[in-house]
Amino acid sequence: MFNHIVIGSNDLARSRRFYDQVLRVLGVGEATPHQAKSGHMRLFYRHAGGTLGIAEPINDEPATAANGGTIAFRCASPEQVHAFHDTAVANGGVSIEEPPGLRVDSLGQYYLAYVRDPDGNKLCAVHRPQAQS
Repeated sequence: MFNHIVIGSNDLARSRRFYDQVLRVLGVGEATPHQAKSGHMRLFYRHAGGTLGIAEPINDEPATAANGGTIAFRCASPEQVHAFHDTAVANGGVSIEEPPGLRVDSLGQYYLAYVRDPDGNKLCAVHRPQAQS
């Protein structure tokens, strides 16, 4: 459904350190830097047909996290969810909501963890059993 998602950062070097480590857990390579025509820098992480961009806001206003927004990353196993969470926390992220674990609701069962990146963006690592794909 999605081609790419872009989020803002107030410190691109800090974001690169964070996302290089966290996304490595999912098999994503390091960022490709890119300078926009405006002169603002961006980082692009490409994997499995999708792209995550981390960018300096082109309007020169401070980057802010989306209130109510979440970016969820598909994980291959509950262990990968834990690795994503623990790597995020070890690299400047903050664990939020409930500890990583199994959740059951009207949509079924899934294993997930929530963290905020150093700029406050809410990230989710989620594993759903194959039967629910």
